[in-house]
Amino acid sequence: MRVLTVVGNRPQFIKAAAVSGPLRREHEEVLVHTGQHYDDNLSAIFFGELGLDRPDRELEIGGGTNTSQTARMLAALEPLLDEAMPDVVLVYGDTNSTLAGALAGAQRGVPVVHVEAGMRSFDRTMPEELNRVLTDHVSELLLCSSDVAAANLQAESVRGVVEVVGDVMVDVALRLAPTAQAQTQTPASYGLKPGSYLLLTAHRAGNVDDPGRLKELVALVGALPKPVLFPVHPRTRERLRAAGMLDELERLDGLTLTEPLGYLQFSALACQARAIVTDSGGVQKEAYLAGVPCITLRSTTEWVETVGAGWNTLVDLDPERALAALEQPRPSERPSLYGDGKAAERCVQAIGRIQLASSAPRPASLQSGMVGG
Repeated sequence: MRVLTVVGNRPQFIKAAAVSGPLRREHEEVLVHTGQHYDDNLSAIFFGELGLDRPDRELEIGGGTNTSQTARMLAALEPLLDEAMPDVVLVYGDTNSTLAGALAGAQRGVPVVHVEAGMRSFDRTMPEELNRVLTDHVSELLLCSSDVAAANLQAESVRGVVEVVGDVMVDVALRLAPTAQAQTQTPASYGLKPGSYLLLTAHRAGNVDDPGRLKELVALVGALPKPVLFPVHPRTRERLRAAGMLDELERLDGLTLTEPLGYLQFSALACQARAIVTDSGGVQKEAYLAGVPCITLRSTTEWVETVGAGWNTLVDLDPERALAALEQPRPSERPSLYGDGKAAERCVQAIGRIQLASSAPRPASLQSGMVGG
């Protein structure tokens, strides 16, 4: 079976790193990187760190609005699907790359497999929520991280097959956790002591694209107890600079701004932090897996289980709520919400049960499973 995998951003590289190895032992994989994250520290570095094979195709489609970016991805994927003739299109998560891959596959009549299906924040103003809902409803196989996600899909009466496999990011986290925890030199390189600092990330369009919300974000950062380490996403840096607020942050005592970090460096900082402050869905889950409290700069989350377990608190951009959350004691228990670290194997097994979409012969140039150069 030939599987065409579409990825485009940091969390998807991590998920693909878990699945690609066992997938390639059973099937052929054509890995397509849309270029949605084109900064090296958000893209290329992850392939080397996580042992993920270089993409077979790089579409170099970054920047622009959600609409224009998705449209350009669709236009680029259409001829690629005709050339590769995959039996399955595999997508992860909730990005523009996810939706473009799913729509391109579904429109060509190729079964779509969605890993991390069924996640819901129930906030349709979030582009990510639209992406994951639409992707779920065109997918033939929906692989869920938890029972909550599966229940969401059943409530929506999706037509595809729903399976709970666990979360593939758990597979990667368990594999690399000892290395990350041992890297005490990573916080030290920033002048930080384990357990004494906050790790901050912020990039959501709802927080950084709106000038009023961006101003609130900067005020909240100023109110956080220091020290704080803030790896700044390229999108966020651009918005801060345009609004004249980047200098304000750079002048704050105890706040260190850095470029985006690779997976291992970020993981080392995350697992040794006092707490993580973020608006990222993926980082919320990484915080939980690391056993570090998370303060989420949103009013909703798709990772509701982490909130229920007491490890994640939603504060939106309210400094008082953030400070109160930081004073709360850590929960005494941290249940295994997202599986046992064998989710990738279950994904591959589920994919193997899909009937071939087409038995048409493939061009001789594609027999190797590699598409172009």
